[in-house]
Amino acid sequence: MDRILHIDASARKTRSLSRDLSAHFVSELRLARPEVEVVYRDVGTNPPPFVTEAWIAAAFTDPSQRNTEQQAALRTSDELIDELESVDGIVIGTPMYNYGMPAALKAWFDQVIRVNRTFSFDLARGDWPLAPILSGKKLAVLTARGEFGFEPGGIRSDWNHLETHIRTVSHYLGVDEMTVISIDYQEFGDERHRQSVASAFSDASRLARTWAAPVKEDAV
Repeated sequence: MDRILHIDASARKTRSLSRDLSAHFVSELRLARPEVEVVYRDVGTNPPPFVTEAWIAAAFTDPSQRNTEQQAALRTSDELIDELESVDGIVIGTPMYNYGMPAALKAWFDQVIRVNRTFSFDLARGDWPLAPILSGKKLAVLTARGEFGFEPGGIRSDWNHLETHIRTVSHYLGVDEMTVISIDYQEFGDERHRQSVASAFSDASRLARTWAAPVKEDAV
């Protein structure tokens, strides 16, 4: 792991468990692999613009035919995709808002999932015309949730539209391996919550060390 993109999506600058957890992960990764480069993007306090009709028209116009206004409409998207292309790991610290992702994080996904940049479109593929262009990336989703039971088989698993949404679209980021670490019971503030915090930080440390380990080359 040589270069990562670290995204925070919480609207809170302080008292944010997802920010604390993602910062811990990056700190542990840097401790284990000091040479790793980190590109930081705080969409929680500086959200990307929403997709507009002008954006869509520009994205589906051949690059050689785009006028000045269309180039300007895609400027943020180009910057965010350039960041994404340059890394081999993505770390997203995000809360669960209303059982899904924050609007600011959704805006980031909408800016980077773009035809002919991160996915191709070809009707010759039949019922699956979209295909990712990027590949080989790892993704860590570090999240905090007010309730509990969002894991597969849990009492609120059907309400988990954060993790499932990210997992669905992650391959358009070039993600081959995704890991989710969550803090639960935040609204309860009881011993279960304290244990969940401790477990999440421990799991984040373990995952960071895994990311920091050298890639083993296949034997020749």
